[in-house]
Amino acid sequence: MPFPKSIVSVVPSQTELLYYLGLGDAVTGITKFCIHPDIWFREKKRVGGTKTLNLDAIRSLNPDLVLANREENERSQIEALAREFLVYVSDIADLTDALEMIRTVGRLTGTTERAGKLILELQAGFDALPAFPRMRAAYLIWREPYMAAGSGTFIHSMMDKAGFDNVFGALTRYPEVTPEMLAGAGPDVVLLSSEPYPFREKHLEEISAICPHARVLLADGELFSWYGSRLLHTPDYFKQLRTQF
Repeated sequence: MPFPKSIVSVVPSQTELLYYLGLGDAVTGITKFCIHPDIWFREKKRVGGTKTLNLDAIRSLNPDLVLANREENERSQIEALAREFLVYVSDIADLTDALEMIRTVGRLTGTTERAGKLILELQAGFDALPAFPRMRAAYLIWREPYMAAGSGTFIHSMMDKAGFDNVFGALTRYPEVTPEMLAGAGPDVVLLSSEPYPFREKHLEEISAICPHARVLLADGELFSWYGSRLLHTPDYFKQLRTQF
């Protein structure tokens, strides 16, 4: 089958992957959250937010391929697009899933060789991670109310790669957690993600008051949750992060 000449990506990490695979001419639409690469963010047509897609804007591009994700996009909108266009919906819970997504995107876009090289590089990077001493950790993604990463999420799998045992691993997806639950979980570390809620330095004291015996740190949300080519930087980030303990 011919490779797509018009691709719309409604998943930020997969948009960046398309750039890495050299598909600049083929990508015609992205979301307002597809901030990497910056030149695409400034120049490509935006088709709404990941959960608030402008379907008519996508239709105007008449895409040969739409890249979506089960978690990041609204099911009803993706189903509507799938009735009109070829849609690939990824479902990513761990590194194996991410590598399979990259392999599939390479096949769909005629970039199999470059995708294969990326997969090998990613595998080598994660295989080279040391066996970090295990620490109990909570990873917060939201404030008012607090929400944490639970099991069944890519963040949960990345926490494990970084040597963190998720204190909310018995809960699934992104549970709301009260300050009492956070304190009662007794984490050694609390990681405050830079996205989707933009935790900043000013929030460290707030969480330290809840968990006075825990080390509270800001975490790069992209390096814990983006499952495309940005994963090239994740192993080194994990090694740097663990030097703080």
